[in-house]
Amino acid sequence: MVASSGSARDGWSSRTAFILAAIGSAVGLGNLWRFPAEAGQNGGGAFVLFYIFCVIFIGLPVLLSETLLGRHGQASAPESVRRMAAESNALSAFMIVSFYCVVGGWVLYYVYVFAGDLVTTGLAGGAFEGRDRAEIEGILPGLFGSARLMITGHLVFFAITMFFVMRGVSQGIEWVATWLMPAFFVLLVGITLYGLTSGAGMETLTYLFSFDFTKLTPQVMLAAVGQAFFSLSLGVAGMITYGSYAGRDINLGRTSGIIASADTAVALIAGLCIFPIVFAAIAAGATDLSVEGCPGLRFAALPGGLQAMPCGAFIGLVFFIMVGFAALTSSVALLEVPTSWVMERFETSRMVSTLGVGLSAALLGIFAALSFNEWSDVRPLAFVPIFAEANVFDALDGVTAKIFMPLGAILTCVFVGWVAEPRLVDTENGLNGWLHQLWRALVRYVCPLVLIVITFFGLFG
Repeated sequence: MVASSGSARDGWSSRTAFILAAIGSAVGLGNLWRFPAEAGQNGGGAFVLFYIFCVIFIGLPVLLSETLLGRHGQASAPESVRRMAAESNALSAFMIVSFYCVVGGWVLYYVYVFAGDLVTTGLAGGAFEGRDRAEIEGILPGLFGSARLMITGHLVFFAITMFFVMRGVSQGIEWVATWLMPAFFVLLVGITLYGLTSGAGMETLTYLFSFDFTKLTPQVMLAAVGQAFFSLSLGVAGMITYGSYAGRDINLGRTSGIIASADTAVALIAGLCIFPIVFAAIAAGATDLSVEGCPGLRFAALPGGLQAMPCGAFIGLVFFIMVGFAALTSSVALLEVPTSWVMERFETSRMVSTLGVGLSAALLGIFAALSFNEWSDVRPLAFVPIFAEANVFDALDGVTAKIFMPLGAILTCVFVGWVAEPRLVDTENGLNGWLHQLWRALVRYVCPLVLIVITFFGLFG
């Protein structure tokens, strides 16, 4: 799927651009949506501690392996395993971006809702003044019930994604990363400070960072491993593709550490951003709100929590704009993976490849969007027991998360750890001494074993 960086291949203008783009690929809805919900469902602090452990000893080694595989690309003799990993990941990215942009459409809708509310209530007022809790909670079901709104939001978000992928690496993807990621971080920190000072800050700190080891059950540990894997966007070839555009002057070991650290920091800050607002609303008497649930935590509980807070409409608008930035950087990375694969496999132009892949994925996404309304009873994988009750959206999510993503990561580890020539791999990873030995042991033994366990329990647990 990928080739080594060459003169004929578009690439990053600088190391900073590569880091920002890679962080943008990793940071997305997995951090802002899934992490707080997973922490809420799995006991808070115990989950957070083990999640950080998993990022360091499982996520980071696989992340480095993917970027290394991308830059090293076609330099190794035994290509079969590498190609299997690349093609599995490209298919996974294609399927994920199809339903990921459906969720991106939800974000656009909430930007529209909060913008309208801000006009009505003014800057200083709480969100949705004069509206009862049932009406606020009905926003998301109302969106789900409208095929027109769901499809429109999905297609608009997908069109924006295609626009930037079509512009290429330096003029499109890099522009998104270098402008939107700094803006995202500024907005995230600003809203988090607002939530901690205006909401239940101390309760949130206690919840997220008080480690009750009695809550560290096997189920919580598996959830933490899965979240670390999902949050870093591993197994979808985003890092392989972005690594293929990286120059030889970039130290992949150090850069991977920066990417993993930034991604983890965003996940933790997202918890500090969302939980204070929800906890404060619960303390004020909103007994129908909960810190558990996905997508309810962000799309239902958070808007409800903002109702009782000053500047709630403005904060809600800024929050969903920020989420939109993060979602776009990730959707661009996801679409770039199959687009790059098609470009090199069939020797087509970027425009033709983007249109072909993008329109196909957008069409698949329409079916996913319809699974919340007209097609809610359609079960495309009814013949597979574990997906028998899954609609189109859930089937796409389940197949990629439980099969293709871990499979792609396992194949990457097998290729880097066992197939690729050690001398070539050693010169690429940017590590020395005990760090290099630890990384090689993790990639060879620990990461594949853990990924196999995750896959087994995901399919049969």
